Amino acid sequence: MNTLASRERTDRLRAIPLTDILRAIDARPDPHDPVKWHTPRGVISVNGAKFFNWNEAAGGGGAIDLAMHLKGLCFKEAIAWLLSACGPACAASIAAGTHAGARGFSSRPPPPSIAASQQRLVLPAPVANALSIALRYLAEQRRLPRRRLLSLVASGDLYADRHRNAVFLLRNEHGEPVGAELRGTGNETWRGMAPGSRKDNGYFALNPPCPQAIVLCESAIDAISCHTHYPERLCISTAGARADPAWLPTFLARGLTIYCGFDNDDTGERIAQALINRYPVVRRLRPPCHDWNDTLRAPA
Repeated sequence: MNTLASRERTDRLRAIPLTDILRAIDARPDPHDPVKWHTPRGVISVNGAKFFNWNEAAGGGGAIDLAMHLKGLCFKEAIAWLLSACGPACAASIAAGTHAGARGFSSRPPPPSIAASQQRLVLPAPVANALSIALRYLAEQRRLPRRRLLSLVASGDLYADRHRNAVFLLRNEHGEPVGAELRGTGNETWRGMAPGSRKDNGYFALNPPCPQAIVLCESAIDAISCHTHYPERLCISTAGARADPAWLPTFLARGLTIYCGFDNDDTGERIAQALINRYPVVRRLRPPCHDWNDTLRAPA
């Protein structure tokens, strides 16, 4: 297949309706919210060609991205899985440019996969003229302290990409970037992770000189918001509610009190309890509102 034909086939695969992909893996539509689906990877919201996993704080766009996310596949494997899963007739129609959906998807198992953690980290490039827009969103709509934001910009832990997303770097114990949380700053709420991010190898954090305690939060924005309430505490983003971040035992060894500050909702409570069951020394710290940023923005 020549380069042009390959690109056209990829574009047609990418355009497969995301709901067809979700049905193909036996995901269940939420009975109360038509845009939400329950999958083995967590609750996923679909907005046209975009999706977002609320449990893992990860998202993307198009059927190929969704297949990579749901199945733990690399790009080439996702294409192979989509062609395999939709069956020979449907695959032929895709190659011919006549694919009209994924009604022919079968439940055949996908080819052997490579874990998502093996994907190469691809950080979005910083775009200087987009930074002011991201900072305005974070300061005015999210009410984050501008001085703190400028400090994060100066340290390289916060910048903006060409889509005007706010990019919060995850760093390992040596200060090396191992991933990034992405937060949209436009009219639509969008969150995701840079491809290849390794959330178990590092984290985004607000670290005072001599922290008196540690608070685990679900996102970078929540960590900044929590740190505004508790400036003497080390506030860490787990990049999604997670019960077993691999780096947590390192902090447990420091002997500091660790609080789980996950959202004050069903998912936050469930994951927080799982984390506490795993590490009984961890204490629950509920945000007074739904999350720490809502608490920061709440009227005094």
